[in-house]
Amino acid sequence: MTVTRDVGVVLVAAGASSRLKGNELKQFRWIGGKPMLLHSLQLFHQRDDVAMVVCVLPRQYAGDPPPWIFQCDVDRLLVSVGGKVRGESVLHGLEDMPDEVRIVVVHDAARPFVTMEVVDAVIAEARNGRGAVAAVPVADTLKEVDAKGRIVRTVARDGLWRAQTPQAFPRDMIEWAYSEAKRAQAYATDCAALCERQGAEVVVVRGSERAAKVTEESDFALVEAMTRVAT
Repeated sequence: MTVTRDVGVVLVAAGASSRLKGNELKQFRWIGGKPMLLHSLQLFHQRDDVAMVVCVLPRQYAGDPPPWIFQCDVDRLLVSVGGKVRGESVLHGLEDMPDEVRIVVVHDAARPFVTMEVVDAVIAEARNGRGAVAAVPVADTLKEVDAKGRIVRTVARDGLWRAQTPQAFPRDMIEWAYSEAKRAQAYATDCAALCERQGAEVVVVRGSERAAKVTEESDFALVEAMTRVAT
């Protein structure tokens, strides 16, 4: 059975890791037996429908990436230059997509342990003409507080979800959303928010706690421990 390669992936790995100790970028640090970025890169290259993975790196590494990044299908790899903010980095990745791409997946390299089942789910929704966001329902009680830490109110958690990546979209939807964001110089913390802003239909699919985001130093040990338990 022939599979059409019409999926493009923007793998966002252009962050400066400002909340971590030391000079090494978090996306280059080892976790779960390999550099964090390599987990996602190899996962997407397992898919026959992926035409290209555009890996967006900080400017100082885009021209001379670490050699381990090539432990993948190099014929389906492009390296792009990151922007000043996440939105600019995604836009640069979109601009480097080959013409045959019809579905765009955006994933943060800081979520190294996303499952293939979640990737399948968001792509399936995008093929039906909708944007799709991996997310998990909010389980904790939420408190709104003021500048002094005093509780203002308790926020009902019904219907609230924590957005993750991957997020997938029809190409024309996400390119339209980013062209409008660039024109207004008004990006957002995730791609779905830009599509929502333009009135596009975006749905959630059930994500996984395995896809927790590595942001601070303590997250490395926590995420790796979660993975060992899961396996």
